[in-house]
Order: sequence, then structure tokens, then C-alpha cells
Amino acid sequence: MPFEEIELTVNTFHKLGLTVEAAQFLIETYHLNHPNFDSFELTEVAKPSFIVMVTIGALGQPQKIQIPKNVFEFPLALILNLLAHEMLHVRQKAPDSLVEDKNEREWQAYYEMLFHKEFPLIPMASNFNLKDFANKGLEYYRRMGKGTYLQEKYAFQKEEVEQFLLQLH
Repeated sequence: MPFEEIELTVNTFHKLGLTVEAAQFLIETYHLNHPNFDSFELTEVAKPSFIVMVTIGALGQPQKIQIPKNVFEFPLALILNLLAHEMLHVRQKAPDSLVEDKNEREWQAYYEMLFHKEFPLIPMASNFNLKDFANKGLEYYRRMGKGTYLQEKYAFQKEEVEQFLLQLH
């Protein structure tokens, strides 16, 4: 289905107040769903400068994703990247693919937002958003601890992110 049709469908859901249904439509359309995903839960209205989605649930247990009530008032490419980020957390918290370290989970999710290796159908976000994703990912990389096993594990990806960031400037 072309992006324009998907956007029209999401806008129709949004106008009808069917935010959860629109989000469900997107995770199916973009092949983001995972058996460890439980449901969506609506939260407070987001502001353009601060859109927060959160994956909640104990490690190894089904996960819920909290999304703002007005999530579909923002650019769809951005929202798809944010959904992909959270759906990667759903996978990371599944018993068969558990990633226990929060910094590692966040690093992997921000890396995904830049390169779409797990979810190749997700469109690229704007350069402004990509810079933000790259910088947040690098912050989580730093939080892994200088010279640690995790930093060594992701050293090549860190180089990729730094090169990507240079290309954006």
C-alpha cells in the first residue's frame, strides 16, 4: 500500500477518534507486530517538541505501549519511527530475545531508527529527527561505560552512527 494511502487511512482513524486502531493498523501494515506485544494504552496529549511513547511491562512479560492521545497530529514518518523504536523494545523484553541492559536496549532502538535493519519498511524521518536519534543513541552508548564489553560489542555500529551524523551536517 502506498504511503499516501496509509497516511489517509491513519488520518481517517484519527478523525474518528480511533487512535489505538490506527496504531494497530500501522504495526500490522509495517510488519512491526510481535507475540510479546500486549496492547496500546493512551496517555496525555503530546506537544510538538515532546512526543513520548513508552513500553511498559516486566522483562520477559507481555508489553504495553503507551502513546499520546494526539499522536497522529504529527508527521507520520516520525510516528512510525517512534513506533518501531517501541516495538523493538517489545522484542527486546521477550523471554526468547531478552536484552537486560537498558542502555543496550536504547542503543539498539536508536540505531534501528537510523538504519531500519529490523524493520526495513519504516520510512526515513526528517534530517532534524535523524540528528536527534543519532545523538540520543550516542548518549546511551556513552552510558554503557567507557571500554566496557557493551561498548566493544557496538563499536562498529557507533562508527556507523558517527559517519551518518557527519553526512547529515
